[in-house]
Amino acid sequence: MGACCSKEANFGEGGAVAEDSLEERDYDGVEEDDHFTIGDFGARMRMQGASKYISMYSQQGKKGVNQDSMTVWEEFIGNKDMFFCGVFDGHGPYGHKVSRHVRDNLPSRLSAAMKLSQVHSYRYSDVGVVDGNDSDETYKSDGSNKGDDDSKVLPSSWEASLVKCFKDMDEELSLDASIDSFCSGSTAVTVVKQGNHLIIANLGDSRAVLCSRGSRNQLVPVQLTVDLKPNIASETERIKNLNGRIFALEEEPEVFRIWMPDEDCPGLAMARAFGDFCLKDYGLISIPEVSFRRLTKNDEFVVLATDGIWDVLSNYDVIRIVASARKRSLAAKMLVKYAVRAWKTKYPGCRVDDCAAVCLFLKSRTVLARSFSEVSRVSANHSELAEDNSEVSRASVHRSEIAKVPQRPRTTKSVQGGQGHESAPTTGSKESSIASDGITRVNSFAKIPEFANSLSQRKPFKDEE
Repeated sequence: MGACCSKEANFGEGGAVAEDSLEERDYDGVEEDDHFTIGDFGARMRMQGASKYISMYSQQGKKGVNQDSMTVWEEFIGNKDMFFCGVFDGHGPYGHKVSRHVRDNLPSRLSAAMKLSQVHSYRYSDVGVVDGNDSDETYKSDGSNKGDDDSKVLPSSWEASLVKCFKDMDEELSLDASIDSFCSGSTAVTVVKQGNHLIIANLGDSRAVLCSRGSRNQLVPVQLTVDLKPNIASETERIKNLNGRIFALEEEPEVFRIWMPDEDCPGLAMARAFGDFCLKDYGLISIPEVSFRRLTKNDEFVVLATDGIWDVLSNYDVIRIVASARKRSLAAKMLVKYAVRAWKTKYPGCRVDDCAAVCLFLKSRTVLARSFSEVSRVSANHSELAEDNSEVSRASVHRSEIAKVPQRPRTTKSVQGGQGHESAPTTGSKESSIASDGITRVNSFAKIPEFANSLSQRKPFKDEE
């Protein structure tokens, strides 16, 4: 594994993805397909396809099996105007199994918990504006906004339900003998929409971004989640307090990872995740960051996607691409195709990551903000984009403070699979080695623990302030 040369990705004349080439015939010109099954309380469950308000698409990268999973539940808990959307990015030898297990079980758990909460009673929650600015309608559950009747729509217990369901999901994984999740795990970013309210839960470094309109009707991205990396100050403090170590490898100084106290493994590049039980005693947690947002007439759609998208496209790139789609049913697929092309252009020689995206449209009809030809000139060179077009939701901006953590000069050794992993592909054989189709730019894991050997006898490095 190692860094590779980067190159500016410019979607100009040769970089446009023709919408007509996206197998439009697969959708037969309609906005809704039959790729759904009936779930709890009559909800319509999707893992692919499109509907009036939904577009979703995933594409396998060049690292092996597709470890990205996604799902949408329409009419969630039986409510007509309620949606559950989730995107899950697996990592490690069995990451695909973890992400699929979470995809298949978390929504059902949450549906039962929220239905129970609804049946018992609605406790009016005092939800407050974080920044006091009417244009940013994002709330934390511990705020106050007693004068706002709209905030009384959501039960105050729903945040507790989300947190409990995530923790129970992790506990279930730990007891499931059919999935080896000791050194494998998954991120999760979920959005529940009820009426004009969004409830966002984030675990790891997948991301949710809202497309809204500014005062001049321009498209404005609002990042609803913070990428929960180990070098965020609050995450760093928790990890160090539990004897976990954080440092970056010499060949990728910008990627901070969590390491076990006495061994240079596994080097997980996120601070929260399902699974990864080798690190659960050392600061990695499965508790999501939960936030709320009240929607306004200016809000157009929400995009949930794995880091295969965000690593090569800015928030602004993403919303412009989605807004340009002539058919909503093709929006997610067009976004993924742009991201794949950006990987090949921006990081030539690197293996493309798995990409998954879910687009949740908030209105029955939307007006195209830009012509398709203009969006084809979107550049992944983020310096082109106006700084004020990358607004981050203030509900989580306090978490984005970067802690001072050491950069340890390390070179990775060849990685061996751990015992008990059957014959599954290991990080070394699939994600870290140089292959004929390129090298991996950034892995979630740096090294799987070698359980055949005793823990390293060298003393752990002292923390650097």
